[in-house]
Amino acid sequence: MNTRFVPENPHGGAATGGAGGGPARGAHRPSLTTIAPRFFPRDANTVEWMISDGLTPYEESVIEMEARAAAIAEARAAERIWLVEHPPLYTAGTSALAKDLIEPSLLPVFKTGRGGQFTYHGPGQRVAYVMLDLNRRKPDLRAFVHALEAWIIGTLRAFNVRAESRQGRVGVWVPRPEKGAGAEDKIAAIGIRVRRWVSFHGISINVDPDLSHYAGIIPCGIDGYGVTSLADLGWPVTMPELDAALRAAFEEVFGRTCAA
Repeated sequence: MNTRFVPENPHGGAATGGAGGGPARGAHRPSLTTIAPRFFPRDANTVEWMISDGLTPYEESVIEMEARAAAIAEARAAERIWLVEHPPLYTAGTSALAKDLIEPSLLPVFKTGRGGQFTYHGPGQRVAYVMLDLNRRKPDLRAFVHALEAWIIGTLRAFNVRAESRQGRVGVWVPRPEKGAGAEDKIAAIGIRVRRWVSFHGISINVDPDLSHYAGIIPCGIDGYGVTSLADLGWPVTMPELDAALRAAFEEVFGRTCAA
């Protein structure tokens, strides 16, 4: 399991991580439950699905996530998936090391409470903030991260991209045999925080970001591997197409959604 935890009171908080059209592009594929068991709620709960246009300032997203997570924990609000893009920036997770910030002046850097180390966000990358009540599903952080991996892998399968998780390497990876034996590039990141068994922060998938911005950091503290995107792999996927695939794969792993 590609998981790193920050130990805290399980009822207080913990962090783990590394950060229109439809998906009818491939042949029949196996159920995602062959990757991870379903992480459905025990009740008839539906998850709000919200998409923000334009670029969302990072500080605003953190304030909104924390407020929503608190409301979910107090049963005052529904669970939510929030899809955004950010301006170009780096975030430093709870395990970030100063030596992994190679170009400190290249982009703004934000310290954050999510798990993991340094990662990049910017235009052309879809960030999905995941605000789910694990008490209503399964209060198991490792199983939750496994379910997030299955969600990402299933989303990418919709575009005939074979993505995989790796033991000891946070995120989701794509084999690149054309680059040499054993070569793999990272296409998606996971970085979550859990407080009172409600998650926030989430995942990111590279659609068509400026990959040169990754040169300013060692992503997730993992050296010796590349970074890729759907565009880099030769798939000119639009953000609405990715969003449709994200929603379909999410419902297979986590259950029903509704418009926010």
